[in-house]
Amino acid sequence: VVLSLLGGTGAQDMCGDPPEAPSRSAAAPQLSPEERLSPHMPESLRCDACHAIAFQIEEQLRKAEGKVGKKALKESDYMEVLERSCSQDWEGYGVLELDGEKRLSGPGLPRQQPLSVMVSGGPWPSRLSKLCHGYVGEQGEAQIYGAHRRGPAALRQLLCHGDKGACAGRKERPEPRKAPQNEL
Repeated sequence: VVLSLLGGTGAQDMCGDPPEAPSRSAAAPQLSPEERLSPHMPESLRCDACHAIAFQIEEQLRKAEGKVGKKALKESDYMEVLERSCSQDWEGYGVLELDGEKRLSGPGLPRQQPLSVMVSGGPWPSRLSKLCHGYVGEQGEAQIYGAHRRGPAALRQLLCHGDKGACAGRKERPEPRKAPQNEL
């Protein structure tokens, strides 16, 4: 019985070489001279950068509060946490190209497509650190901590979406349209 199953067509496929996997490739994003060399975060990436900074500040403050039983931190403690948040290495962040548009990628930012090349290191960590320190200096530690206590959305609103925020005037990315469901 087994031989008759193998004798039919397709036996060569089962016993021969495995089928080749389709090849895929992704190119690194082509960066402009400003994106490669400027000490400042390019305007087109500032909204993403702001969301990354808000995420990191939120995470660091949440961890610090967890150590004191979720109670509010003393001023000296949250000031230290904010300094540490901005002075971290930021190495998990970089830029990639998605649908022809350069986007910042890393923890706290929306997941990108599975096959993309991220350029990290280089100028990105120092740009994020500089922006973070700028936000803390501009908004003040007490205001940032107060927004954190109201929740992650309040912190993102304060840092990124206010009148002068990096994301002000930008439309949120539309959700991909779902295919219509066939009705019976």
